[in-house]
Amino acid sequence: MNESIKVGEYNTLLIDRDSSHGYFLVSGDESDVLLPSAYVKDEMMIGDEVKVFVYRDSEDRLIATTQTPKLCVGEFAFLEVVDESDFGVFVDIGLLKHVLVPKKMQKGNLKVGKSYLLGMSLDMDSDRLVCDMRIHRYLDKDSSHAKHLKQVDLLVIAKTPLGYKVIANNSFEGLVYENEIFSPLKVGDKLKGYVKKVREDGKLDISINPMGKNKSDINSQKVVEVLKENNGFLLVNYKSDADIIKKHFGMSKKALKASLTKLLNTNQIELKDEGVSLK
Repeated sequence: MNESIKVGEYNTLLIDRDSSHGYFLVSGDESDVLLPSAYVKDEMMIGDEVKVFVYRDSEDRLIATTQTPKLCVGEFAFLEVVDESDFGVFVDIGLLKHVLVPKKMQKGNLKVGKSYLLGMSLDMDSDRLVCDMRIHRYLDKDSSHAKHLKQVDLLVIAKTPLGYKVIANNSFEGLVYENEIFSPLKVGDKLKGYVKKVREDGKLDISINPMGKNKSDINSQKVVEVLKENNGFLLVNYKSDADIIKKHFGMSKKALKASLTKLLNTNQIELKDEGVSLK
């Protein structure tokens, strides 16, 4: 259970008491927040601990919800502008109340109906959530410890001549190189990745393909899964064109050859002139 209630984050709180408007939830320091009846689930009972997101409603009151927001404080997402005012624009974060992007936190002229990459933070003066386009203010400037990370969560933020820019673990900027992408990728995608290198400029070189001793096992399993999806047979073998291999398996020709060899040695496939089949 949370020691205190944190706005803009998920909180684990205790259902303390019932009311005509919903349940009141408390944290370890006995601060409370209302979970409105609309978000109360049938299985919830007084004394239970529940996971909720906490924010301020249109009347500036703290409210808990079991809805899932598109991002929490310290995270990034592409959000749609749904309204505008003299002091900024409002974006949809997946909850009833929209969040303000103040003019000072904008880059360029934001248009209603368009989506933009934004980070979310808590304004310390008002205790309200705000969104900000100046994402580099929120990224970790010291990425030296990132080299110890095994797997990271990625958000694809931009296409470049070299590949795709990504944000890793909501903390670091990185790049996935074009020549290492073997399946469709687009801005806004969320996926897993692996840190290959921390560059001198502090940015990361990222692979979206498994690395190390497990890579062969994962690729081999993928070949089996693709064959199962195609009734156990595909017109693909060692000599197939790289583009054909990339289309079917999302991997390089070299990786497929290694996988086919491994599957042959473990007697899981049969390789013929016309293609490969599962045994």
